[in-house]
Amino acid sequence: MTRKVGVIGSGNVGSTLANNMLVAGTADTLVLIDTNELKLNSDATDFEDAAANLPTHTTVVRNDYEALADADVVVIAVGSIGVQNDDAKHDRFVELKVTSKAAKEVGTKLKEVGFHGVLVSISNPCDVIAALFQKYTGLPKTQVIGTGTLLDTSRMKKVVGQKFDVDPRSVSGYNLGEHGNSQFSAWSQVRVMGHPVTELAKDRDDVDLDQLAEDVRAGGYVVFHGKKHTNFGIAAAALRLVTAVLNDAHTELPVSNFREEYGTYVGYPAIIGRQGLVRQLQLDLTNEEKDKLAASAKYIKDRFDDVAAKLDNE
Repeated sequence: MTRKVGVIGSGNVGSTLANNMLVAGTADTLVLIDTNELKLNSDATDFEDAAANLPTHTTVVRNDYEALADADVVVIAVGSIGVQNDDAKHDRFVELKVTSKAAKEVGTKLKEVGFHGVLVSISNPCDVIAALFQKYTGLPKTQVIGTGTLLDTSRMKKVVGQKFDVDPRSVSGYNLGEHGNSQFSAWSQVRVMGHPVTELAKDRDDVDLDQLAEDVRAGGYVVFHGKKHTNFGIAAAALRLVTAVLNDAHTELPVSNFREEYGTYVGYPAIIGRQGLVRQLQLDLTNEEKDKLAASAKYIKDRFDDVAAKLDNE
């Protein structure tokens, strides 16, 4: 069975993800879409130049929305990262003016060509943009997923792993909520080599969970200030999510998915497979964590309601 993946947006993240998929042999056909044809054609030519040295064959298609009709997965990587340069609050919502309009335009085009696969949104603000793509594509909510707190969870595992001197893959647990400033580390769920981090912290004077949570939240800003964008971490998260869909892996991942109890998309673990969201999970959170999650979800929903109303009136 041929695996076809589309990547809409050839910026820092989209091009990194496309390269990762080519090197890993993730897709048999890769459809690249971008309004900047010069950049897209340069990337596509560069990818084709690499083909003879790669272990697998991938056909690269350029700027053809019709080719997305039968795609298994379409990844949304549109954005305007430059608008964050002067934002002292590091608020991903500064990109919303650009990305919300792109969601309406691109979502409508995908609906017109009959795309019926799984849509994975990377674009910021992640949770609101995922919700907008679901609205404008008309796809079932289970087939529209955002990368959500998958990257934030990876950052948490890195920070905790460094503190306890273990590989980040030996840390389990999640960051939940918005992929943004209202996210939080759900420490009740975090384990280090099977041991609750809350118990381990009691025996270590040098472990401050509040400070670790802040280090996690600020992780992306450190990268951004160094090179004015982030790409490797989020592209790795997107690759993992795309691969889980293509492989029908039924993998548990903290992604942005629609939660009925909050009426919005929010970062929360779910089982991911060929049709997108296979099953939602229910965590046993503390009361404080439940309050944080509810507040984060409300923040997302309020902004979605506002921008959706504005787009509908344009």
